[in-house]
Amino acid sequence: MEDEFRKIIDAIGENVKRGGLLDTPKRAASAMKFLTRGYDQTVEQVVNGALFDSDTNEMIVVQNIEMYSLCEHHLLPFIGKCHVAYIPTGKVLGLSKVARIVDMFARRLQIQETLTKQIAEAIRGVTSASGVSVIIEAQHMCMMMRGVEKQNSQMKTSVMLGSFRDNQSTRMEFLSLLGTNA
Repeated sequence: MEDEFRKIIDAIGENVKRGGLLDTPKRAASAMKFLTRGYDQTVEQVVNGALFDSDTNEMIVVQNIEMYSLCEHHLLPFIGKCHVAYIPTGKVLGLSKVARIVDMFARRLQIQETLTKQIAEAIRGVTSASGVSVIIEAQHMCMMMRGVEKQNSQMKTSVMLGSFRDNQSTRMEFLSLLGTNA
């Protein structure tokens, strides 16, 4: 990967032997490995047994989880926050594990729509929840830095599974807790 970054720098017309760029291919390769580390993780590894018996069947919401990802179209970042809710059926997930699941999928190349669905399905798969909802709000550098260059654009995606899809009052309770009418 380091050699490929060296080729990219050369292809844009820079001198890869210039002082400030000597170690850039190595740093860029290291950064790319870090930004895509989700490929080296599985849901099982991330959860690591942190699923606990619980008799609660009320909505659990984890809001404003920061997330950073790379779009598969331009390899440019999209940055935002993720809101996750689920209704447990005997098991609750360790709080930090929700954020770790978000991070695991975000650290892969995909589009925001796919990311939202992956997170929702993983939470449902781990918890067997009666309903799961995921909303992501993000700003995409491919819209801001290139192309149409719209600095204030934001994309929102949502996936509603189970009772969040089937029951409007459950969905509305979640949206109300987020403070949105979206």
